[in-house]
Amino acid sequence: MSEYTTGELAKMTQVSVRTIQYYDKKNLLKPSEIYANGKRIYTDADLNKLKLILLLKNLGLSLKAIKEILKSDNSMEVLDLLLEQQLKATKLQVKNSKNQIKMIENIKHNLPQINQISLRTIDDIDNIMNNKKALRKVHMKMVITGLLMDVAEIGSLVWGIKKNQWVPFIIVMLMAVIFAIWIFKYYFNKVNYICPNCNYEFRPTFKAAFFSNHNPRTRKLVCPNCGQKNYCVEVYAEKSNLKSI
Repeated sequence: MSEYTTGELAKMTQVSVRTIQYYDKKNLLKPSEIYANGKRIYTDADLNKLKLILLLKNLGLSLKAIKEILKSDNSMEVLDLLLEQQLKATKLQVKNSKNQIKMIENIKHNLPQINQISLRTIDDIDNIMNNKKALRKVHMKMVITGLLMDVAEIGSLVWGIKKNQWVPFIIVMLMAVIFAIWIFKYYFNKVNYICPNCNYEFRPTFKAAFFSNHNPRTRKLVCPNCGQKNYCVEVYAEKSNLKSI
C-alpha cells in the first residue's frame, strides 16, 4: 500500500498543500496516520477520497454539502445520480452548441447584404441564440427578487435606526416571511427529486421539502416508492403534471 505525505498528495491532485490542510481541519479528509513529529501520512484510499471531494466540488457543491453526502448511507448512489445529471447537462450543452454552430454557419452562408436585413430579423436571430435553460431562469428570478427584498429590509432597518420608527421595518419583515414562503413554493413547483436508492422521480409535499436538510444539489427526503430517506438529487421538473406525494 502506497503512502503519501501532504506535499505528495497535493502534487498528485494538483491542489495546494494549504487546501489539504484545510480539508483536514474541517474533518473532511483526515490522514490515515500521524507520526510523533506531526508528519501526516495518506494512503491510496485517502487519495481516492480526495479525488472524489474535488469532483463533487467541481460539480458546484459546498464543502458542507460534500461532507453530508459522504457521511450518508447512500453516498455512492447520490454521487452516481449527480454524475448522471451532470452528464445529461453536459451532453445537452454539447448538443446545443453543435446546433448553434450549425445555425451560425447556415446564417453566415445565406446571409444577404446587411442593408437588406431588417432590425426585426436581427432581433429574431439574437433571441434564438440567447435562450437560457429553464432551471437557470428560475434561479435567476429567485436571486433577483431576493436581492430586491434584501434592499427593502436593509432600507427599513436604516430608517428605523435613524428615525426611531420601527413600524416600516416590522411590515417589511412580515412581508419578507410571506415572500420567502412564496418564492420557495415557486421554486418547489419547478423541481423534482430522484431517489438514489431506486431512481424514482417524485415531488415531495411542500412541508416535507421545506423542513428537510438540503444543499445546492440535493435534499434529504423520504422516497414514496421505496420508503428510504436519502439525499435525493434535484432535477428540473419537465413533467409539469407530476403530483406531490
